[in-house]
Amino acid sequence: MIQRIALLAFFALAVTQAALAQDLQLKGVLQDRKEKFPIPGATVRLVAATDSTQIVGGVTDATGAFSIPHLKAQSYKMSVSYLGYKNVNRTITLSADAQDLGILFLNRGSTTLKGVTIEAIVPPVQQKGDTLAYNASAYKTNPDATAEDLVKKMPGISVENGTVKAHGEDVKKVLLDGKEYFGEDATLALRNLPSEVIDKIEVFDKLSDQAQFTGFDDGNSYKTINIVTRGQMRNSQFGKISAGYGTDDRYSAGGNVSLFNGDRRISLIGLTNNVNQQNFATQDLLGVVSNASGNRGRGGGGGRGGGAGGGGGGGNAGNFLVGSQAGITKTNSIGVNFSDVWGKKVTVNGSYFFNNTNNSNNQLTNRQTYLTGDSSLFYDETQITNNSNYNHRVNLRVEYKIDSANMLIFTPGISFQKYDAFSQTNGLNSYSDTSLLSRSNNQQTSNTSGYNTNNGILYRHAFGKRGRTISLGLNFSANDKDGQRNQQAYNIYYKGQAGVNDSTLQQSNPKNNGYQVSANIAYTEPLGKSSQLQVNYNPSWSKNNADQETFHFDEFTGKYVLPDTSLSNVFENTYNTQNAGLTYRYGNRDKMLSLGVSYQYSELNSDQTFPLNTNVHRTFSNLLPNAMLRYKFDDNHSLRVMFRSSTSQPSISQLQNVINNSNPLFISTGNEALQQQYSNQLITRYSYTRPDKGLSLFANVFLQNTQDYVTNATYIATKDSVITPTVTLFKGSQLAKPVNMNGYWSVRSFLTFGVPVQAIKTNLNWNAGFTYTRTPGIINNVTNLSNSYNYNLGAVFSSNVSEYVDFTLSYSANFNDLRNSIQPTLNNTYFSHTASFRLNLLSKNGWVFNSDLNNQLYSGLTDGFNQQYWLWNIGAGKKFLKAQRAELRVTIFDLLNQNRSITRTPTETYVEDVQSQVLKQYFMLTFTYKIKNYKGSKAPAEPELERERNMMRRPDGMFGRPPGGAPGGAPGMDPGRGGPGMP
Repeated sequence: MIQRIALLAFFALAVTQAALAQDLQLKGVLQDRKEKFPIPGATVRLVAATDSTQIVGGVTDATGAFSIPHLKAQSYKMSVSYLGYKNVNRTITLSADAQDLGILFLNRGSTTLKGVTIEAIVPPVQQKGDTLAYNASAYKTNPDATAEDLVKKMPGISVENGTVKAHGEDVKKVLLDGKEYFGEDATLALRNLPSEVIDKIEVFDKLSDQAQFTGFDDGNSYKTINIVTRGQMRNSQFGKISAGYGTDDRYSAGGNVSLFNGDRRISLIGLTNNVNQQNFATQDLLGVVSNASGNRGRGGGGGRGGGAGGGGGGGNAGNFLVGSQAGITKTNSIGVNFSDVWGKKVTVNGSYFFNNTNNSNNQLTNRQTYLTGDSSLFYDETQITNNSNYNHRVNLRVEYKIDSANMLIFTPGISFQKYDAFSQTNGLNSYSDTSLLSRSNNQQTSNTSGYNTNNGILYRHAFGKRGRTISLGLNFSANDKDGQRNQQAYNIYYKGQAGVNDSTLQQSNPKNNGYQVSANIAYTEPLGKSSQLQVNYNPSWSKNNADQETFHFDEFTGKYVLPDTSLSNVFENTYNTQNAGLTYRYGNRDKMLSLGVSYQYSELNSDQTFPLNTNVHRTFSNLLPNAMLRYKFDDNHSLRVMFRSSTSQPSISQLQNVINNSNPLFISTGNEALQQQYSNQLITRYSYTRPDKGLSLFANVFLQNTQDYVTNATYIATKDSVITPTVTLFKGSQLAKPVNMNGYWSVRSFLTFGVPVQAIKTNLNWNAGFTYTRTPGIINNVTNLSNSYNYNLGAVFSSNVSEYVDFTLSYSANFNDLRNSIQPTLNNTYFSHTASFRLNLLSKNGWVFNSDLNNQLYSGLTDGFNQQYWLWNIGAGKKFLKAQRAELRVTIFDLLNQNRSITRTPTETYVEDVQSQVLKQYFMLTFTYKIKNYKGSKAPAEPELERERNMMRRPDGMFGRPPGGAPGGAPGMDPGRGGPGMP
């Protein structure tokens, strides 16, 4: 019996083994040899070598992968075919240990079908997790195009008023092959890199260094573009220099040079001109922030309560980045970016940027303030300004890989700025029945200097158990700002036909400084194959000082020596938080859910020691939940939903209870009793791509509600009121004070759809958006809800013909509806549109022609601001010298001499139209020389950032230490969250 059972078992085992031996599977991935993108829809065919009747096959999916099951261990003749590529034919032999062919590269070639030649089609967009990769070769540009020109053709990416946007969000940083490139200046990076060196543009939400390691989003992610260069550019020298001179003494000269030698990369940029060319980011100027306009800045939003980062003193302007300005600007700037790998353990990246601007502007303003009843308050202003700014900025990033389990990241940065300004303002206040209330002639000179520093250090350690990590981040930031403002204001306040004269001659000396120290400790522990828990503790301490001394002019001494205690103040503010929380996550790289909550205890102390001693002490206890769902339907569809609660403290300028009368008609003060804001934010992102057809669809929805929102309570005087012994609020003048109010809502949505039109070799991108904002405010003790609705629709039709014919036709329409609860009769709708056509032509013998035609329309604004105009710039030239590297071009700016600048700004208390001075028509002759030395080096197998993440990722989505490999992280991290370019 035992023998029969043994024989039966042996027979069953033999049959099983034979069956398994006959059920093999062949796998592989097809990619384009030149661009390295996957090829979906290709046919893979197998014919048995011993029996030609045995034919099997399959088709590659969206990632280029194929899998053919139920094969025998024998030889096959394999053929691979796809339109536009050369066929691949080879003989393969399958065995139990040889079933994966890996990556097979196909060479491009033309395929002729009944006289029709079909060439390989490069997919414009591919989806890799949360990273969207745009193939540069799918968007043809002229040889002189920059990275900015290239990304403007890509669906969902735009450059608006110097700000780079991707999928409706501001791009905060640009990376070059995974490394930082000129710090946080996205505009600078794109305008100084030629498009011809770019292989791909990758768009993703970059996590903080600590969150990237753990895989748990800490709420500090930001939209990022990673530029992947072509392989042959990574050991090359390229760039261009130019110089031009024109009518009215207009000039422009500058250049950029990049020296790439493997890991060592040096980029130099320089620019000088007086034609409003600014190759740097759009951010607030230090001097602009210190130049009060009579209305305090509002709070709202903000980072995670108690989180690392941010500088003392409040306000994002502490970054000291130079921004675009209205008017006419002279610019001198120089910058250098350096990156290198020192040995096997140290990676260094740094940049230095200097900028000097001189700006002049003549500006016309019309403001309508909401009042109860049927009346309105109108303010008309003409202003002349001149200012100069000097800015130095240094950023450094050092990564030290101690060993396979430990790493240090050090990120210091510092900036210095000096700002001098002059303004001459003439304002007129009147009621809607045209009765005059007041008139002001206000002249100011000011100078401000300061610095800002932000320094971070992060230690990361991975334990031997996969998914178990600990990391510690420390951050120290500080700023200091000193200034002086001299003011001479002459005012007339009308009472019937008579008027009361009032004058102000004073000097103010504001001083602000502060610091913040924060830490974040995060520990992760795997709870199973696909789940993980994070415990984090995040304390933060900040202190800010704001002192202001104000002196009136003494006619006897001829100096500003008479102190005014009502306009002077010594103020100190501290804000300390203790934040601890748990987050649980379950899933893998395709499907993941995380839920978390943290408890935060905060203390806000405000101490005034002059002119009176006062103290306000407040404590806050908050539960801050967070959740995230990531769902990948298939290789083409993905959905991400995120919810997060956060708090933000008032800025030092909002808290300091000192009167600001820099505009006597619009006086403001602070409020030391302000509370912190509490916000809930829900974000939904959906993406769909079809690489085989070149289709792409992206949709985002952002929803935010803020409790205790910091807004303005505005009092419009109905009669003369004495505020202090030296400050009187005359009839019609305004006093604004920040207060906390509930009821702030914000909804933003963005949709973009891209499709190639192969018949005429063009790309068509549609985009649409809707924004709703409800802002509460108080006007004369009556609550006002300002509701702003914005609908926008646009299209971009760009050529994809060749480098010799490059055109872009675009249209953007904006419809706005403003509604106010305090005075519904003042509800206002207005419309604007921008239509443009850009054309670049290049002949093979070097003749060039370019045209940039724009039409701008404004309708529904204040009388005199409803305008339509054309801005047409044209140029023609000739390329010469070897390889046509030199060019001489004549350009006409504003051919029709119609250029203008108009903006509308709605707030919770008023709506304002502004027309600024613009650059008028001029002619310019420009010489340009291009530097090209491409050594044709072989590209690395994958960018450094991608390689590091791939080393950490496990097949089940859990991050950890591969055998003898790199330190680990968290489960389920996808390419967009962990870094660009990850498969």
